[in-house]
Amino acid sequence: MPSVLSRWDTPELRASIYQFMVYVPGGVASVFLGIWLSEHGLPADQIGMINALPTLCLLLLNIVVGRIADRADDWRSALIVISLLSALAPLPLYFVSEFWGILLIWALCATTNGLVAPVIDAATVRMTRRNGTDFGAVRAWATVGYIFAAAGLGLLLNVFGSAAFVTLYVVTAVIRAALAYVLPRFRAPSIKPTLANATAEGPAPTSRLRDSLQLWFVLPLVAFALVNSSNALIGGFAALLWHENGVPSYFLGPLLGIAATGEAILMFAWRRFGGRVTARNMILVCAMAGLLRFTIMAFNPPVEVLFFTQMLHAFSFGIGYFGVVHFIANWTNEANAAEAQGFANMLNMGAAMAALIVFGVLVEHFGSYAFFYSTVTALAAIVCVLVSLRIRPPKEAR
Repeated sequence: MPSVLSRWDTPELRASIYQFMVYVPGGVASVFLGIWLSEHGLPADQIGMINALPTLCLLLLNIVVGRIADRADDWRSALIVISLLSALAPLPLYFVSEFWGILLIWALCATTNGLVAPVIDAATVRMTRRNGTDFGAVRAWATVGYIFAAAGLGLLLNVFGSAAFVTLYVVTAVIRAALAYVLPRFRAPSIKPTLANATAEGPAPTSRLRDSLQLWFVLPLVAFALVNSSNALIGGFAALLWHENGVPSYFLGPLLGIAATGEAILMFAWRRFGGRVTARNMILVCAMAGLLRFTIMAFNPPVEVLFFTQMLHAFSFGIGYFGVVHFIANWTNEANAAEAQGFANMLNMGAAMAALIVFGVLVEHFGSYAFFYSTVTALAAIVCVLVSLRIRPPKEAR
């Protein structure tokens, strides 16, 4: 008879434990980083550059890292290495205080941190599909971890101020690196080649990412990248903008946390209704929610309305994220899963880099009205999805 421990020790549980920590360092940065940089005397345009440079690095590295992870014996080993690097990267932050030093060190921190998510997501979705389990229920724990960081650890801003940022970031990154060692193997056990199965099955099929890069396939990924670039603006500027516009500091963490709470609820409930919506329709809903959310935010609404707009994050990110993950899983295979997810993440990083640079300049001149930039990108995203649906109608799409 199996013990209680063995019944609980499933690959999904071990992946969920790690997923809880995936976005915790980023959640700490969402609350603390902008204010920490501002208190070091950096203006908004320089803060935009500090947030944008890591996206350039990720833009260059995501596909390469995804390809290496795909070729590894298992995605687990790649995640251990990336997690260890991301734990070591922030240590020099204790010794820098001027723009160029912070720019270079934070680029290293955010780049190594940003490499974690696409690999763990590609690995998890493949594992859960093979096991017949719920990807949403596993992935949701990453959002729960973000809530813990933003709404929970974010409250420490009132107690210790932004000076606690570096220590909190380092500690959470180290914990994540330690938990990487509890990750399960994600790939199916390899079948040893024999004359019998070689004759029956023939040569193994090959798959290249570029075979999938048709216009109808790329446009939905571009659409999500455009909307998601505005989520990067929330992480880079929202807490600072709200703080400067008079929102009390004790609201900053909860405002970021409520967004992630809505996202987590959506992910936990996804299996009950998600199969009824096609992947590209999910991305279309995401773009429409982003249009509403960020247009309202441009008018610097009161705190009560900000909580409403933050709850729309479940749709302007969560449903679109699921759409992209399942869209990629439907049209690629295990041989290039992480590489394809890396390509999507590369588009996300490119759009985020442009948004952060432009938004930093717009904030200097227009304050919260800079969010009209997000209105334009959401409209462009809607057009991208509609064009994709026109090229390949829904009855042929998955």
